[in-house]
Amino acid sequence: MINLGKKLKELRKSERLTQQELAEKLGIGRVNYTRYETNAIRPDYETLIKIADFYDISLDELFDRD
Repeated sequence: MINLGKKLKELRKSERLTQQELAEKLGIGRVNYTRYETNAIRPDYETLIKIADFYDISLDELFDRD
């Protein structure tokens, strides 16, 4: 099973962004973004697209699918 939270954290750190900075860029709250990284909740489809677009990657890449 994919650990989406771990992937999100790796991507964010690769851009040297705080959770707050990234949440603002995505137009979402920091608390929700933190919950995504800790796997407490999963982002909805629209948010997943925003995240993939921000990093210029496909949803498959976001989920570590070949």
